[in-house]
Amino acid sequence: MASDKELSDFLESVERRAFKQAAYAVRKDEAALDIVQDAMIKLAEKYGDKPAGELPMLFQRILQNTIHDYFRREKVRGTWVTLFSGLRGNAEESEEFDLLESYEAEAGSEAAESSEDKVARGQVLTAIDEEIQKLPGRQREAFLLRYWQDLDVAETAATMGCSEGSVKTHCSRATHALAQALKSRGIRL
Repeated sequence: MASDKELSDFLESVERRAFKQAAYAVRKDEAALDIVQDAMIKLAEKYGDKPAGELPMLFQRILQNTIHDYFRREKVRGTWVTLFSGLRGNAEESEEFDLLESYEAEAGSEAAESSEDKVARGQVLTAIDEEIQKLPGRQREAFLLRYWQDLDVAETAATMGCSEGSVKTHCSRATHALAQALKSRGIRL
């Protein structure tokens, strides 16, 4: 069973990465902080008595579920707020009120994004994923640990079982290869 010190040390070690992961998912720093805090509280309350070796996987699952819960709440909240806010002024002005004619999506929201932009963004993300998969194994591993998991060079080296210089070399080669591959596909980031 994990001691209070082990649990505290674990939560401290994953705090930054968990925030980065949540912020990337929800695109709102305040919401990401709430999500990470909720996930940490759930882990401590429900699974604090588990062995220290099980904490990383449990926390990752709890974090993902908390992010999904956030999206579910936002979808329901956004639907009802949008419906009721659009009805206030327009319903009083006209007997023949049509919600679809008066609905305007909030700027910057997914609903305001054009279909063309959604398709283009999806194609770019697919291309990036395909090019990452084409990288040699060690380069891909170093790239994902450094830039997706947000590990520093020392943490990445320890995880990969190599020197910090090797991590830097792998990351440099991976970023150059990705930039060149994406450029050849006409993608400018």
